[in-house]
Amino acid sequence: MDKQTLEKLRYPIGTYQIPEPITDAQIAEWIDILEHLPARLAAMVSPLTEDQLETPYRPEGWTVRQVVHHVSDSHHHSYIRFKWALTEDNPVIKPYLEKGWANLFDARTAPIQLSLNHLSAVHAKLVYLLKGLSRDDLQRKFTHPEHNEESTLAENIGRYVWHGTHHFAHIENLIKREGW
Repeated sequence: MDKQTLEKLRYPIGTYQIPEPITDAQIAEWIDILEHLPARLAAMVSPLTEDQLETPYRPEGWTVRQVVHHVSDSHHHSYIRFKWALTEDNPVIKPYLEKGWANLFDARTAPIQLSLNHLSAVHAKLVYLLKGLSRDDLQRKFTHPEHNEESTLAENIGRYVWHGTHHFAHIENLIKREGW
């Protein structure tokens, strides 16, 4: 497989770009996307067979099962990061080794319904929280230590909309390619 094709499989919607400016309308649209992501993902993956869940979305990529568990794990971390930034002054967040997490026993073998339920609960709490944030709250920051990069909460909303959509597209594109 050529490099360009592989890159398109890795980043089917491109990489995250922070819009400038981030408007109130953009925030409202993002929150709506986050609110509906768990149900959309569940509707797409629940009909899949066990063999289909064990299919990597790209060569040397995670299986559908691992992607579903990863989205749940990642969005759980994001929810905690919002809470830290709202209660601490520009906290340095704890990153996690997502590749290691995706290779743990639960991510490789657990029923996807566990993570679909978890994602639904995390997003319900996250969306409720986000709908109550003021413009000042959205400007609060946290720092990611790997790149010493500050992010506002407004930027992080967009980042996790991108993240969920990115992995949704991985699975959706696989389903289309395989004709499932």
